[in-house]
Amino acid sequence: MQVVVGRVAKPHGIRGELTVDVRTDSPEERFAEGTVLTGQARDGSTTRLTVAAARWHSGRLLMRFAEVPDRTVAEELRGVLLLADTGDLPPLEDPDEFYDHELEGLRAELADGTPVGTVREIVHSPGGELLSVDRDGSEVLVPFVRAIVPTVDVAGGRVVLDPPEGLLDA
Repeated sequence: MQVVVGRVAKPHGIRGELTVDVRTDSPEERFAEGTVLTGQARDGSTTRLTVAAARWHSGRLLMRFAEVPDRTVAEELRGVLLLADTGDLPPLEDPDEFYDHELEGLRAELADGTPVGTVREIVHSPGGELLSVDRDGSEVLVPFVRAIVPTVDVAGGRVVLDPPEGLLDA
């Protein structure tokens, strides 16, 4: 299984460097020189990308890949998702932290067991993380905070929600 660890935003300069929106808590490990990632385009096609260099510049990660020699090739990678194998991810030591792929597909239910839906994905927004819950074909966004999601039971395949009134109304 693969997970998104970044997204190519745009080329930087003329030598094939790219700005990358980071989607991992450990960019130093995910984007270490020599790491092989899978680049997935919007059409679903994939390409192998080998990290040649990574550096921070003005709060953004700038990367070079061995397969990207110049700006022309870099332009073709705009919007490409960078994927890593989940088997390569280090174990999390904090019991209150989860990888996105561990939460996707979990059953969402209320404390009394009433089904709410299924977690589609984790939305990373400037205000914090949100659980995108599929509720009978429509999407409900639930703030991923302990007050509203008091229990995450990955082994049991569920998250328990304690939503404020009106949050789940579509």
